[in-house]
Amino acid sequence: MNVPADSDGPSADELLVAQIRDGDSGAWQSLIDRYEGRLLAYTRSRIRDSAAAEDIVQEAFVGFLISLPNYDGGRPLESYLFSICAYKLTDHLRREGRRPALQLHGRSSSAGDFELKGSARVASSIARSVERKRIEEQAIRDAMQEQIDRWKQSGNWIKLQAIELLIVRGWGNKQVAEQLDLSEQQVANYKSDFQIRLKSILKRAELDESVFPELAGE
Repeated sequence: MNVPADSDGPSADELLVAQIRDGDSGAWQSLIDRYEGRLLAYTRSRIRDSAAAEDIVQEAFVGFLISLPNYDGGRPLESYLFSICAYKLTDHLRREGRRPALQLHGRSSSAGDFELKGSARVASSIARSVERKRIEEQAIRDAMQEQIDRWKQSGNWIKLQAIELLIVRGWGNKQVAEQLDLSEQQVANYKSDFQIRLKSILKRAELDESVFPELAGE
C-alpha cells in the first residue's frame, strides 16, 4: 500500500528501489509484476508486433537496471519507467526499416531469452541475456561487413545488389530476381552463399558457445 502523501517516511516505490539496490530478487520481481502490464499495454497500443512489444518492455526494465545508480527518486518511478520504455520504443521504430531480415539456421526470433513474466529470474540474469543479444548483433554486423568488403574488392556488384534488396529492403526472391533480371534460383543461391559465408566468419571468430550455440557442434 502506498505511503500517504503527507508522510515523512519513504514511499512504497522508494522502498522498492532501495531493496533492488540491495540485490533483493524478490523486490525486482515485484517491480516487474507491478509495472510490466502497464508498459506492455502502452507499447502494444503503438506497435502491432506482440513479440517486439515484449522485447521493448524487457529492454526497458534492463535500461532501468543499468540506470539505477543515477536514479535519485526525483521523479515518480512509474514516470521514469515509461520514459525509458518510450525511448526503447522510439529506438525500435527508428531501426525497424534497417534491421537485417536474416536468420542463421536454428535460431528463433522469439522473445524467450528473457521470460520475465511470471519468472523469478534476478536482474543480473536478465542483464546477461541482453549483453549476449548485443554481442550477437555486433558479431553479425562485423561478419556482414567483412563479406560485403570482400565482394566489393572482387567486383561482385550483382551479388551485393541482390543481398541489399533481400536484407535491407526485405524483398522476396521473386521481386529481387525481376528487379535485377536474374532467375529466382540465382537469387536463392546468392542468399545461401551469403549465409554460408557469414556462418564461416562467425565460427572463425571463436565466440563463446553461448552466443551462437547452433555453431558449436558443426
